[in-house]
Amino acid sequence: MRLMDRTAIVTGAGSGFGAGIARTFAAEGARVIVADIDEAAARTVAAEVGGTALRVDVASAESVAAMAAGAAATLGRVDILVNNAGVTHLPALLEEVSEADFDRVFAVNCKSVYLTARALVPMMKKAGRGAILNVASTAGLSPRPRLNWYNASKGWMITATKAMAVELAPAGVRVNAICPVAGETPLLKSFLGEDTPEMRARFLATIPIGRFSTPQDIGNAACFLCSDEASMITGVALEVDGGRCI
Repeated sequence: MRLMDRTAIVTGAGSGFGAGIARTFAAEGARVIVADIDEAAARTVAAEVGGTALRVDVASAESVAAMAAGAAATLGRVDILVNNAGVTHLPALLEEVSEADFDRVFAVNCKSVYLTARALVPMMKKAGRGAILNVASTAGLSPRPRLNWYNASKGWMITATKAMAVELAPAGVRVNAICPVAGETPLLKSFLGEDTPEMRARFLATIPIGRFSTPQDIGNAACFLCSDEASMITGVALEVDGGRCI
């Protein structure tokens, strides 16, 4: 029960890695806000973990502010924030990605970190403690061709994590990132371009451990970094990648 009596918001928690994080946090004693743009999916996971579902568009200031207000009303405080919601563009040459796709990737993957920080950091500062976890990607450390702007957005998240960690440490707020390799999530098909046995085999050949990451893998890493066991860890980008970045 490493997160007993802690409260947490997990964005993008209706599926994939976010759902895995929400499940692990709840199993470890946390009260969890399951936030997702897909309200039905959020309700399903929230019912499973005994949490509260909130619909949020993480790229919208108004929606994020409403999420923060709803979390404060429901939980009383927010100890942990996990910025997990993310999108990608389909594999393409960098000059062929549309401006609309570029804007969407940076709004959801990057602007969201700013918006959630603006809405929730003051609450954490007032409490004198908090943990923020940004779900980046191995793409931000070891970019793959044809995912250029997605790679760049995740690199941005890693730099933002380090900058936030330095600024917020004196306030008692730790900020870390995790960098998963691709897993069995709704985004996998987008990363691959086409989900075929051949494409999977090609991708798996780059992962020394020889398998995709799972929501449980990411939940375990997230739980550690957001718990008191990691009280001396801030500003790291932890690779949860089966050796892919070696």
